[in-house]
Amino acid sequence: MAACVARAGWTLHAFDLNGAALDRFAAAHPNAVRCASSADAARGMSVVVTMLPDGKAVRAALLGPDGAATTMAPGGLVVDMSSASPDDTRALGADLASRGLHLIDAPVSGGVRSAVVGKLTLMVGGEAARLDGVRALLGAMASNIFHVGPLGSGHAMKALNNYVSAAALVSTCEALVIGRELGLDPAAMVDVMNVSTGRNSATADKAKQYILSGTFGSGGALAMLAKDVRFAAELGQTAGAKAELARGIAALLTRAEAALGPTADHTEVYRFVDK
Repeated sequence: MAACVARAGWTLHAFDLNGAALDRFAAAHPNAVRCASSADAARGMSVVVTMLPDGKAVRAALLGPDGAATTMAPGGLVVDMSSASPDDTRALGADLASRGLHLIDAPVSGGVRSAVVGKLTLMVGGEAARLDGVRALLGAMASNIFHVGPLGSGHAMKALNNYVSAAALVSTCEALVIGRELGLDPAAMVDVMNVSTGRNSATADKAKQYILSGTFGSGGALAMLAKDVRFAAELGQTAGAKAELARGIAALLTRAEAALGPTADHTEVYRFVDK
């Protein structure tokens, strides 16, 4: 995503806890300035973009020691593109506002392939005027940008989208295992579903490419998907909905994560279902 911004001609002040990754990025992009900390990267900046594993990491990067919020330009905007709890996002927004800073949440969908070519989908929560001010920047990373509501709405939408995606993945994996045991050819099953009502993101983009091939290399972490679906189940509870399937999928993914380990690709849920 940062590479897409760099290729679009923007100058980036970049920081990552992974020094080797930061070195590679800076070496590959002459308009990227390698910085020593979040505070160093954000010094005097009017816009800071965070893309981190969860809301806890975002809060640490912004408000922790050497955090970006300590050095940003007054009135600056934080664009959080991570996946996080909507409640945590709203709390972070209030804390940043007390420092004279603004926040929008702009989580992404589309996977690694879309990120590489700048064709992500963004779901943005917060003031629409703040989004309009950075739309050109975000357009370097995304081909679809939706304003979905007040602060926290983007993270809510991301969790619910990923719940639907996860439900499709789990049901596809279960169907392939059942069909195989009944003597059906799994590859033929995928072909049938892709021209029938069973077509979904898992059958179209994952089943043959990463599951049946045995590569399990989509680049999307199972732990991240499990976290987002747990958020979705919690949102259901907050909304007063039964959300029985959401709770079931969240529980299954949590068990799969425990069984397969923290580095497992999310398509490896097939291995868990197969057991």
